[in-house]
Amino acid sequence: MNPTEQSTMLERLNQSSRNTLMEVLDIRYSAIGPDFLEATMPVSPTVHQPMGLLHGGATAALAESVGSAASALRVDIGSQSVVGTALSVNHLRGMREGSVTARAEPLHLGRTSHLWEIRIRDEAGRLVADARLSMMVLDKRR
Repeated sequence: MNPTEQSTMLERLNQSSRNTLMEVLDIRYSAIGPDFLEATMPVSPTVHQPMGLLHGGATAALAESVGSAASALRVDIGSQSVVGTALSVNHLRGMREGSVTARAEPLHLGRTSHLWEIRIRDEAGRLVADARLSMMVLDKRR
């Protein structure tokens, strides 16, 4: 994918997030390559838990959003769809402000299932969370 195609794909992904949880959390797809997809999310009080730290649910939503989109890019969306079947997140570092970037990379891309590793890092590159997302590939009914 050349830079123009990458930019167009990121724009399409971000457009598809309108009126969704991704828009509420201000998740933006930010980088794409042949073997990864990245998305960023600002860390502010809107994604805090009561102790003033980044909420684990917001982190999970970021991980599932970027992994699901990455999986959808790997199938023929005209005849197939993808759905998440399992998400596990290990929260490693608390955050109060700044932004986080999630990078989804495939661990397995099979005919009927995908497995993604999603590493979430702060602006200094420190690991904030590590996630695994299992996706099921379904044939659309005709």
